[in-house]
Amino acid sequence: MGISIWQLLIVLGIVILLFGTKKLRNIGSDLGGAIRGFKKSMSDEDSKAENQESLDGKEEEQPQQQAAAEEKPRDKSHS
Repeated sequence: MGISIWQLLIVLGIVILLFGTKKLRNIGSDLGGAIRGFKKSMSDEDSKAENQESLDGKEEEQPQQQAAAEEKPRDKSHS
């Protein structure tokens, strides 16, 4: 009871007749460019988030290292 291949071919033929192949090619390339740009921006956001997480991790390590350095007993011979 679904859509058969013949019905899809008829709809495709009507769309080609209405818009023409040149217009459909332009629409396809525009759609492809939009999808490509979206994927690029998503990957850029992911890399920014990863960089931010790694920077946050390094910032958390620095205070711990400073606290550990302050807790070490100082050598009395240098005083």
